Amino acid sequence: MKKILCAAGLGMALAFSAGVQAADNIALVNVAEVLQKLPAREAVAKQLDNEFKGRATELQRMESDLKNQIQKLQRDGSTMKASEREKLEKDVLAKRDEFTQKAESFENDNRRRRMEEHNKLVSRVQDAVKVVAGKEGYTLVLDTNLAVYSAPGKDITTEVLKQVK
Repeated sequence: MKKILCAAGLGMALAFSAGVQAADNIALVNVAEVLQKLPAREAVAKQLDNEFKGRATELQRMESDLKNQIQKLQRDGSTMKASEREKLEKDVLAKRDEFTQKAESFENDNRRRRMEEHNKLVSRVQDAVKVVAGKEGYTLVLDTNLAVYSAPGKDITTEVLKQVK
């Protein structure tokens, strides 16, 4: 019986030792903070704004024209000839449908491009995390938002930010 207890105790000690050793190879990084402080983020935002500026301006113009026609229809519709009012109503409906279709297309394209650029930035951060983890000997790096608890000194966010710049 003594041998079994001794073996169990030795097994627990080895497991504890392995757990402590594994914990030494785990680090945390605040990916959101790195992305927020990334200088390239602002440049990408400006690039995307410039890329979509023309379409946004066109949509604003279309919206303004459509509002003006709707106001004209509401204001003058009762005094217009029936044929003129019907023509204006059809024109308003056609322009509203065109505006809706172009606005949806704009939103989808804008969202897709922003996601593409965001993914490129995340990839750069991941590469920097790999470099820092390799230099410092970490075998596992978690996002701080996923960790329940972390020991002081295991946060490599600053090093990753330096690496990604």
